[in-house]
Amino acid sequence: MRIKTSLKSDFLAGLILVAPLLVTVVLFQVAFSWGTGFLAPFIEGTRLATLTANNILLAQVLALVLFVAVVTVVGAVAQWSVGKRLLGGTGRVVTFIPVFRTIYGSIRGMVSSVTTRSSDFESVVYVEWPQDGIYRLGLKTGDSPAGVEEVAGEEAYNVFVPGSPNPTQGSLILVPESQAYESELSVRAAIRLLMTTGMTESEEESVIQLSEEELADEDVSTP
Repeated sequence: MRIKTSLKSDFLAGLILVAPLLVTVVLFQVAFSWGTGFLAPFIEGTRLATLTANNILLAQVLALVLFVAVVTVVGAVAQWSVGKRLLGGTGRVVTFIPVFRTIYGSIRGMVSSVTTRSSDFESVVYVEWPQDGIYRLGLKTGDSPAGVEEVAGEEAYNVFVPGSPNPTQGSLILVPESQAYESELSVRAAIRLLMTTGMTESEEESVIQLSEEELADEDVSTP
């Protein structure tokens, strides 16, 4: 009986170590296959293989380098006033196409949330929503209209409650100041926490702790 228990324990311990490695290898293979398939038409159309003595792997690396260079140039042009008008017009054209508008908007919002260092969100807060005792991460976007303050009897905030694992989908709620608990998480850390469904690499970024003082309405003060 002890041998059976020991073998089971050893197997589970080994599985915990080996399974993530196998999954990583499989995902890498899938990404590599997708990437090479994505670059194949470009390599054939530009005949890059002729420049690399028909070395397909070298041609793929060259195509990847060129792709990164083109993206970098586009990003640099987008920083200029002319580029902003040109690329901004392209984005507006895409928004007129119903299906493309949804896909393009979601992907662009997600990529922007992850890659940009600055954000329009003021801070990260905890809010009890959709019911008392259930806390959600919220991104404070600004002060609510004056009418909300009159109804709530105090200052209120506009808080966007993102979804998980897709933070671009969520709800806008208007939260009284006393019910918006400030978090020490950065906006990027909160987005990453949502996208990984709580499975982040840093314990400091993944652990959410609310003290009794934070939960007490009379002691909460939001700057």
